[in-house]
Parts: sequence; structure tokens; C-alpha cells
Amino acid sequence: MSNSGKAKEIDILLVEDNPGDIRLTQEAFKDGKIKNTLNVVMDGEEAILYLRKEGKYQQAVTPDIILLDLNLPKKDGREVLMDIKNDPLLKCIPVIILTTSSAQQDIVSTYSHHANCYIMKPVDFDQFITVIRTIEDFWLSIVKLPGTLKI
Repeated sequence: MSNSGKAKEIDILLVEDNPGDIRLTQEAFKDGKIKNTLNVVMDGEEAILYLRKEGKYQQAVTPDIILLDLNLPKKDGREVLMDIKNDPLLKCIPVIILTTSSAQQDIVSTYSHHANCYIMKPVDFDQFITVIRTIEDFWLSIVKLPGTLKI
């Protein structure tokens, strides 16, 4: 809670190309406890344009947190993660990898490129909703996000 008594709305960027997963994530956050705005881009190139506020994204809000799939068209999530963490203006934004990949190489690689956590997407609907709600409970309720701190 801020001094005014109102909690800041959390801005989330979802980088996901699967319309079904987008819909599920939107539903889970819509019914959540924390007021949030969920913005969606469907490929890695769009994610970078959004984050750098280029092209049609000049008015984009810098997200407080990023949910990033690895298997994306145009530029995959691994490249997007490296671009984010190598950019001085973006590197402090927490990046949660949310993917179907269970490959040990992906897990090790994303952590070595400074992902903040790695979550495998469940295929079961109820489990998927539970994962999103757990992300909300931890990352949006407990964790202090860099973009939400006032200095």
C-alpha cells in the first residue's frame, strides 16, 4: 500500500503466441486479488518493440513484470530474455519464464541469462489457473517490484 492508501495497479506484459494460453492467463488475472493491467504481444520482435516503446508502442507503459514464453515466432523467448537483461533500462524488470519446455538446457540457459524464475505451463486447465494465481500471490502480493518502489 502506498501512503495514499491505494495500491498501485501492476502492469504485466505477457509475451505469448498461443491464443488459448493468452485467454486463460487473462481470465486468471481478471479474477485476481491484485488490480492489474495485462498487455499482450504475440512474438519476440513485438515484445522488444513494446519494451523499447518503438513503432506503434510509443505510448506503452513499462511493465512491472514480464511473463515470457520461450517458443515464439520471429524472435524466440531466449533472445528476448537476453535483449531485456542486456538493456540498462529494462534489465531490472523481473522476467518469469512461462513455457511448455522441460529441457534442462532451457532451464539452465534462462537462469544464466538472469531470468527471475522458470515455470512449466501445466496442460491441465485447473492447474494452469492455479499457476497463474500462484504467480499473482507471490510476484504481485509479496515481492517488491522495482517499478512499484517510490524513491
